[in-house]
Order: sequence, then C-alpha cells, then structure tokens
Amino acid sequence: MINLNTYGWNDKLHQLKQESEHKALSHGRITIVHRTCYEVISENGPFQCELTGNMKFGKADYELPCTGDWVIFQSFDESKGIIVDLLPRERTLYRKKNDTVADKQAIASYVDKAFIVQSLDDNFNVRRAERFIAQILEANITPILVLNKADLNFEKQKIETQVKHIARQMPIVFTSIHQPQTISELRESITAGETVVFLGSSGVGKSSLVNALCEKPVLQTSEISQSTGKGRHTSTRREMVLMNGSGILIDTPGVREFGLTINDTDSLAELLDISDYAESCRFKNCEHINEPGCAVLEAINNGTLDRKVYESYLKLKREAWHFSTSEHEKRKKDKSFSKLIDEIKKRKKKI
Repeated sequence: MINLNTYGWNDKLHQLKQESEHKALSHGRITIVHRTCYEVISENGPFQCELTGNMKFGKADYELPCTGDWVIFQSFDESKGIIVDLLPRERTLYRKKNDTVADKQAIASYVDKAFIVQSLDDNFNVRRAERFIAQILEANITPILVLNKADLNFEKQKIETQVKHIARQMPIVFTSIHQPQTISELRESITAGETVVFLGSSGVGKSSLVNALCEKPVLQTSEISQSTGKGRHTSTRREMVLMNGSGILIDTPGVREFGLTINDTDSLAELLDISDYAESCRFKNCEHINEPGCAVLEAINNGTLDRKVYESYLKLKREAWHFSTSEHEKRKKDKSFSKLIDEIKKRKKKI
C-alpha cells in the first residue's frame, strides 16, 4: 500500500473527491503523460490509464490531464484503468501553445515551487528568466532561480548585477552537481509533500540536478557534447519522481519558447522593480511610454532604471495583453457557438 500523502494528498483533496459523483472509485496522481495514456500513482501502486470518450473529446487541450493532476479512475485489472474525473486544479503552470494566438498548454499542476534552471555558460539569459518568473507568479507558485554549473568559470559579480532587479522577488542560488554542498542547500529548500517543477532550456542540467537531489539515478542524462561543451537534451516528457523522505520533483523537457498566458499585466511592473517608480508618475493610468511626468522614463534617463529591464517590461506587457485580448475574443466566440447549439437542440425538441 502506497501512502499518497508523500505525493501531496491532503484533507482538501479528500473533500474535493467527496464532491465527485465518482467518489467511490480509486484516486491517484498523474506522474507521466504519454501521447495516448497516463501513468497514475495510487494507493494500490502504478496504473496505466486512458481517458473516457467524454473527457478526451469534451475538453479543450489545456483542460486535459497533465503531470501533477489528481484524478479519479476505474481500474479494470491490476495495472490498467480509465480516468473518469479530474479534481479541480490549483497552482497550475501554463504556457502559450507554440504557433497559436490564444491557445495554452498545461505543464504541471498542484505545484508549490518552480526552479528556473539556467547554466552559467552561454545559456544564461536574464530576459528568459523574467519571462518564466512572470508566468510562475501568475499561477501563485513560488519561483527560485537556480544558476547551475557553478563549477564553470564565470563572473559572479556580473551575474549578480544582472539579476539584482529580480532578486527581491525570489531566492537565487548557485549550484553544481560537482559541489555537493550546493545540492544539499537546494535540497533543504524542499519540504516534505511539496511539489517542485524544473523549467529551463535543453542542456542546462535539470535531469542531473533531479538525480543529485534524489541521490540516485532516477532520470536519464547524457554526457557533455565534445563539440559544444554543453549538455545534450535528454528529457522528452514531463515526469514526476519522489525524493526520499521529502518532496516531489517534476522534470520537464527543455523549451525554446515560453509564451505568456498571464492576465494581470500590472504584476509585471512589480516583478521588474518598476512599480516604485510608477507610483510617482503624474497620471495614475500612465503607460510609461511617452506620457508627460512619467517617473519611469525619468528613471531611465537619469540611469537609475536599466533600459534593458524597461524594454523587457514593455515586451512582456504587450505579449500578455495580446494573449488576454485574444483569449477574451475566443471565449466570446465559444459562448456564441454554445448558445447556437442550445437553440438548435431546443428547436429539435419542438419538432
């Protein structure tokens, strides 16, 4: 018998299950999502599950189960089952689906912390980190910036200067699998029952960090490329693993793009340390572009605000606004379509 409390099960989730019409069935947490099936950990062990037709075809893509979701399923032998219900999500991390305007993709749910992993080589990019942080905070998840491969030669003071404006929003830690004390410090930041998702580009060492935290090889890793000096991409799916006596880790494939799906663009000013200047603007609705009496523009001109940080703020704000506007229009169309379907059904009943 597996104790699901170690995977994050709690009284609140138990109450949510009691509200389901399928409360008499088994429940579990999705550990891996495959193309056509889901691996679920339950009190009776792991199960490979598929979706009911209603779930598969009656939900939008982002509503389909993702790694970290809690589900109710009907087992039909010792290792297989059918998912019949999905418990309401909390702290779900999304990103904009590639090559779409307003479609999003669920990465992981019931996440407590997100480790944004960057390596201290050519991969380090503070603009990319800002993008991750904005989406993580939108989901009410605690972000931590993990600067990995600290055994490499790098200018620590230069790095700290570049991330100074986001340091007040979250912890920033330097790690290396070749420096055990840094792994121990990272492990201490994860408490029992907490779920941590690892995010970052390919080759930054996410899987190696997971293995080091678990103190055993639970995920596949690859050797450093001799031609580039960087790690090769190994993770091909979002996979959950359990630390000994501690938290739950979710490794994710490296991402080239991480489009925003946030609605609260005002949070960007606070994230990028611009809100303190914005409070001194002449107009409350100042957009910080060309308005008279804009304290943000004044801070840029006198050198107290980094112009690159300001340009990143404008870029992220435009992207977030574009997504939320497109999403609103999409909802209106879906609502109109649903009304049309309802009217057609009513007419059929009258005939």
